[in-house]
Amino acid sequence: MNGGAPRRGRLSKAAEFERVYRRGRSVANRHLVLYLFSAEQRDTLRLGLSVPRRVGGAVTRNKVKRLIREAFRSQLSGRQLAGDIVVVARAGVAELAEREGLQGVEAALADLLRKAGVAPDADREGGARGEVEP
Repeated sequence: MNGGAPRRGRLSKAAEFERVYRRGRSVANRHLVLYLFSAEQRDTLRLGLSVPRRVGGAVTRNKVKRLIREAFRSQLSGRQLAGDIVVVARAGVAELAEREGLQGVEAALADLLRKAGVAPDADREGGARGEVEP
C-alpha cells in the first residue's frame, strides 16, 4: 500500500502538469517552487512533484519526493481544498533534507503555502477558504 498521496490524488500526465504551469500561479523560495491551479469541476486536491536530476541521484530524488509528500500531507491535513498543485524542487532542497530532514522541508513548504494563501493560518489572514486560487 502507498504511504503517500493516493494515486488518484496525484498529477501524473504531462498535460496535467503543463496546464498547472501555464494557467496557474506560482510562488517560490530558495528550495521549492509551488504552482497552483484551481479546478472548479474537481472536489479534491491533487499533487504533482517535479524533482530534476540536478537535485541529485535517484536515491536522493526519491528521498526528497517522500519528504515533500509527507510535508504536504501534514501541512494540509484536515483541510478541504480543491485544485491542482505542482511542487518543483530546486537544487538546494537535497542539502536542506539532509541537514534538517522533514522539519526543514515542512518549513519550506509551509512558507510557500502561506505566501499562496492556502496554509492553515492563511484563513486568519484572509487567505483561501477551500479552493486553490488561480
